[in-house]
Amino acid sequence: MTTPTDPSAGLERLLGAELTAEPVFLMARAASTGSSAANRKLAQLELKVRHYSVLALACGEEQLTQRELSQFLVLDPSQIVAILDDLERRGAVERRTDPRDRRSKIIAPTAAGRELYDRARALVETSTAESLSPLSPAEREELSRLLRKVAF
Repeated sequence: MTTPTDPSAGLERLLGAELTAEPVFLMARAASTGSSAANRKLAQLELKVRHYSVLALACGEEQLTQRELSQFLVLDPSQIVAILDDLERRGAVERRTDPRDRRSKIIAPTAAGRELYDRARALVETSTAESLSPLSPAEREELSRLLRKVAF
């Protein structure tokens, strides 16, 4: 059964296309549909998955520079700057001079940023559970393991 937001609605006849056997297509399609679903949830916080990803890393244990964020998230440095500008305007993060290299900036979450991250994480977890609902818990773990292996 399809829903109005189901990107496959009406396209069942294409499920036998050769393209559906190609991992690169399947990874791209899964990423696109998963990101779109998460973006719909995050919209209530005026965030997108990219903002969430930066905020999640900023709230983590490691102190990361803008360059490290760019490399890890595979985003152009100009995209990271725009995301950080948005988050900084909202009072969610601060850019601080990196004591290891004064030319670099470390991204640090504010108290408001940590609170925003907690709220966003709950929405992303809900979205992920919905997107992966056809999979058993063991299949979800296996999917994560395989994607990590391919991604890193």
